[in-house]
Amino acid sequence: MTSPLARFNSAPRPDALAALHEVCASSAWAARLVAGRPYASVEALLAASDTATGALTGTDLDEALAGHPPIGRPTPGDPVSAREQRGVAGASDALRAELTDLNLAYQDRFGHVFLICATGTTGEQVRDALVRRLAHTPGQERDIARSELGKINRIRLTRLVAGPAPSVSTHVLDTSRGRPAAGVPVAVSARTGADAAWTALGASATDADGRCKDLPALPEGTRHVRLVFDTGAYHAATAGTATTTPAEAQQDAPALRDSGAFFPDVTVAFAVAPGEHHHVPLLLNPFGYSVYRGS
Repeated sequence: MTSPLARFNSAPRPDALAALHEVCASSAWAARLVAGRPYASVEALLAASDTATGALTGTDLDEALAGHPPIGRPTPGDPVSAREQRGVAGASDALRAELTDLNLAYQDRFGHVFLICATGTTGEQVRDALVRRLAHTPGQERDIARSELGKINRIRLTRLVAGPAPSVSTHVLDTSRGRPAAGVPVAVSARTGADAAWTALGASATDADGRCKDLPALPEGTRHVRLVFDTGAYHAATAGTATTTPAEAQQDAPALRDSGAFFPDVTVAFAVAPGEHHHVPLLLNPFGYSVYRGS
């Protein structure tokens, strides 16, 4: 089967330019990437994108910025901007009104749209960035806007040539009780690379079958995922209920209650492959655990 990258490499020039226009509105950026074909890997294409973004003239940058809708107001019928601004979509009416006022103040001050890589970012984080960046000089903001554009281009390009975003699931088995572990809180974070900051995506809790059926979706461009299991809360709630002998249960329960669980939480970080599903179960007992990639 032909890979998305191979199809991009071999696509007629007009088709390749049209696909890249959906990524970035700068015609100069798209022309430079098309001229650089074929690319041996996705990373090679992303590196070329970084170079092309850095080479944009002031006019080219304006053209690219004009292709992005204001934060909190994705273009109707545009699933890309709606997906990227998912974290803002759930903001309260008060926060949305605040974002609108701040966006207008930003555009009045700098003459262009406020650009931020909003994938995996909450409305509160966007608001705080707006407040902070309103204090910058126009030159500083041009540099930041170029940097944010580069991040967005990378995420969109990855989606274009590497297939759909990866996904993740988990379940927790309490091996000391021989049954699923219900009620274990699980927090999910993601990042786009080893040097990127972790972005909190949301949290869930295991159901009666020990599974989380509503883990948050991973944003495009995700390279690493981190799951944090609140095992201390689970052990505190189940202390003394393990299906061991009565003497063992009586001995273990006070220790867990008095000193807390030996592992108050379990953090699992792992690399993900674009387009693949990653099932990462946790096998748990009061004094040990193991994880693996399941199916």
